[in-house]
Amino acid sequence: MKRWLDVLIPGALLLIAAWVSFQDVPVVDQLRNLVFDSYQRQRPRAYRADLPVRIVDIDEESLQRLGQWPWPRDLMARLVDRLGELGAATVALDIIFAEPDRFSPSNLVRVWQDRPELAALRTSIAQLPDSDAALAQSVGRTPSVTAFALSDAGRSAAPQSKGGFASAGDDPLPFVQRYRGAVTTLPAIEAAAAGNGATNYVPDADNTVRRAPLLLALNDTLYPSFAAEALRVAQGAGSYTIKSSGASRETGFGAATGIAMVRIGNAIVPTDAAGRMLLHDSGHVAQRFIPAWSVLEAGFDGQKIAGMIVFVGSTAEALKDIRTTPLAAVIPGVEIHAEVIEQILAQDFLHRPDWFQGAETLAFVVLGIVLIIAIHYAGALWSLLIAAIAAAAAIAVSWYGFTHLAYLIDPLFPCLVILLVYLSSSLLAYIRTEREKRFVRNAFSRYMSPVLVDQLSSHPELLVLGGRMRNLTILFSDIRGFTRIAEQLDPEELTRLINRFLTPLTNVIQESGGFVDKYMGDCVMAFWNAPLDIPGHGRLALETALKMRSELDQLNEKLKAEAAAANRKPIVLAAGIGLNSGRACVGNMGSEQRFDYSVIGDAANIASRLEGLSRAYGVDVVVGEDTAGEAPELALLELDLVRVKGRDTPLRIFTLLGDAQMAASDGFRQLKEVHANLLAAYRRQDWPAADVALAFCRPLAPALAALYDVYEQRIAEFEVSPPPTDWDGVFTAATKQG
Repeated sequence: MKRWLDVLIPGALLLIAAWVSFQDVPVVDQLRNLVFDSYQRQRPRAYRADLPVRIVDIDEESLQRLGQWPWPRDLMARLVDRLGELGAATVALDIIFAEPDRFSPSNLVRVWQDRPELAALRTSIAQLPDSDAALAQSVGRTPSVTAFALSDAGRSAAPQSKGGFASAGDDPLPFVQRYRGAVTTLPAIEAAAAGNGATNYVPDADNTVRRAPLLLALNDTLYPSFAAEALRVAQGAGSYTIKSSGASRETGFGAATGIAMVRIGNAIVPTDAAGRMLLHDSGHVAQRFIPAWSVLEAGFDGQKIAGMIVFVGSTAEALKDIRTTPLAAVIPGVEIHAEVIEQILAQDFLHRPDWFQGAETLAFVVLGIVLIIAIHYAGALWSLLIAAIAAAAAIAVSWYGFTHLAYLIDPLFPCLVILLVYLSSSLLAYIRTEREKRFVRNAFSRYMSPVLVDQLSSHPELLVLGGRMRNLTILFSDIRGFTRIAEQLDPEELTRLINRFLTPLTNVIQESGGFVDKYMGDCVMAFWNAPLDIPGHGRLALETALKMRSELDQLNEKLKAEAAAANRKPIVLAAGIGLNSGRACVGNMGSEQRFDYSVIGDAANIASRLEGLSRAYGVDVVVGEDTAGEAPELALLELDLVRVKGRDTPLRIFTLLGDAQMAASDGFRQLKEVHANLLAAYRRQDWPAADVALAFCRPLAPALAALYDVYEQRIAEFEVSPPPTDWDGVFTAATKQG
């Protein structure tokens, strides 16, 4: 997977989320409402009994005492008059008297049968006062507010407008909720009232009322809400002042962004663009309510009404206007009107300015970019910590903003976006890591032990084009006399033989933690301590050489048995091994299209030369001094000081005869001592002493006969032609020997 996809895909999700946050997507609004509702449930607005707002409740007991609904209008007139007498600042009738009173005398006689014996009674009743007129007179005597309901399905008669409107900035009409019809109170009653307001509340998609409109429109005419009109009448104000975008101190950056606030008398109310006030819910409070029947009692305490804004409504099950708010699944609509007035009088508002949404979006975009970068460079765990801290901070800021500043700051959608970015980035990183691990396993399983492959797959970052300097132990091994063997076999047989030779050698290399660099015909190159650290890699390489010798012996036994069964001459394989330790450059060598994990450098060249010298000294293993120094416990014997082609510095070389058990044997100790005497006599040009030491060495190490033949020949030549006086005992190899 391309690494740029790790940025492109989460980045695209981040941009989509930013776009969604400005599109009023229902699910986003629902998430925000879920948070804000839960905040209000945890910390509802405290009810203040000192605020002059009460509800005269036409409750179940009032219906039992005063009669079933609808009450005669003269009874409603008595109630209005009584509230006026008690000193109510405003009587807001949350009842739409849309039809004439059916209990009115004139309406009663219409339903009577046209019988002669009722003629006199009809005449008497017709002279009685009209109850609708009586209610209109009571409304006129008391500062009252009547109600109407706007509706697209209602009658088209326009309600009477009582208060005026003054606006600053853009025209508010295009922004408010607009309707085409209305259900109004009877004109006579409506005309007598000091105020007339719309009772409409527009719930959200989940049917919950969270915003209370202060302004609405019927076609092209503005009207106040019922609660706003009650407050205006109570203050004796004549009009409303509306401040919209484009007004003084209202910045819209050239755009018509809507209404900012509404002034009702002395009260300034911040609103959203549609002229709606956020409801800071207190839930149902019984103290707000006064039973209607009690008001009409002679002994009623008038102080409960004096100076109050009184809403007349109903909580009776058959009558109440049922609404849902953040704190109450069922609440009478009249109580929402009362809550609106309480908030305005207390100046206790919830605030969510338009720029909050942009700030929230900017916050999660910035954090999302930080997360994408963090996952790329620091990994999923640190990124998870960053995301968790950011989420906790967002929730803390949001809760603090609500409880201390009455701000509605949405933490949920930004947190969900950050979670989405984190999960997508982590998933992409996981997929890429798994692909890299599979690549590592596939690429290295044929060159390294499964244990090392698993370790390397956890660090795929090592597999990049380029190298680094490391201290390595490098091995070269090939078949002696391969050309002669190749001449005896056809290509298929030769290939099978090479595979049988290389397979067991590769196995023992991998088992010891070595890395098979490459195969070159009958030659294998391997190294230790890369790409992962291998402690004691020199000793492991030497032990591997011993195992390779053992595997080769077993292979020769099998070849001998197969040849005997086929009645032919057996092929005997002999191999040379060169081992050297030192600093070399190791890494992925090649091109962007194809590369191999390999090693280059002087240490590798020397290992190759040492393998070639094995023929010259008649041994199967030649070891550099640095490698030998890592395993002094093994049976290592110094061979010579040599100067190989292409290198001026002499090399002290050794051969490996056996393991630590052999090194501890008396026979090897004796051999090592007399062999050291041989080399010492040879280097000080004491040829007779060298001959004596040579004679002692041969019976102790018959397997090194070819080595001692080399020294015997050199000694004989030097006796005839002594080396120059500055000879340092170093043998110069004239060719690469490999």
